[in-house]
Amino acid sequence: KGGLESERQQYIIHGGKTPNNELSDKMYVMSVVCKNNKKVTFRCTEKDLVGDVPEARYGHSIDVVYSRGKSMGVVFGGRSYIPSAQRTTEKWNTVADCLPHVFLVDFEFGCSTSYILPELQDGLSFHVSIARNDTIYILGGHSLANNIRPANLYRIRVDLPLGSPAVNCTVLPGGISVSSAILTQTNNDEFVIVGGYQLENQKRMVCNIISFEDNKIEIREMETPDWTPDIKHSKIWFGSNMGNGTVFLGIPG
Repeated sequence: KGGLESERQQYIIHGGKTPNNELSDKMYVMSVVCKNNKKVTFRCTEKDLVGDVPEARYGHSIDVVYSRGKSMGVVFGGRSYIPSAQRTTEKWNTVADCLPHVFLVDFEFGCSTSYILPELQDGLSFHVSIARNDTIYILGGHSLANNIRPANLYRIRVDLPLGSPAVNCTVLPGGISVSSAILTQTNNDEFVIVGGYQLENQKRMVCNIISFEDNKIEIREMETPDWTPDIKHSKIWFGSNMGNGTVFLGIPG
């Protein structure tokens, strides 16, 4: 975080899959630099990491937590290619769930440390993650090994004292089964989950409100939107959060 107003907003970019089936393990920090009212420029710097560097992946989450005046990036989940020793000609582009490790990334010093938490047994991808202060909530996701979308709800808390960080995980009840959903924030203590899939070829048409009160999380269904016929009949949909409770949805033409 910079001292200037224009440098306070930063974006972390990590991983991803290209059309050529290449995976990236690079990590970038992008900041908005406003020169004047008419022109906005971006500054993008690659972060070289040392330690337990997360392998190249896609379908993962990366969030930032804040504790005791410090911040740390948290990488979890995703998919990657099977290890090179197991790759044959037939299996060259075969992907598998990444190990369910939690990575803490210090963006200031470029250090990365992985944590093995007993509550996280299975690799997950395309889950929903919500970061609030020193805590991240992991919802849903898809397990490639079992081909299921378990109704997960994990709470991962990160404490950043002067010494080594402490990371702990709690399994919470009341999770939902969904993958590839879009999360948008509607106010300080409320989020909405839109879209995604409940089965491989079945879109999830129900939306959920996630509300926080006194560090308690509640997930409930909300009134279903009046989906247009082309959205109802499409097999595939995708989109992103546009901020302030607005979601952009697309379907193949």
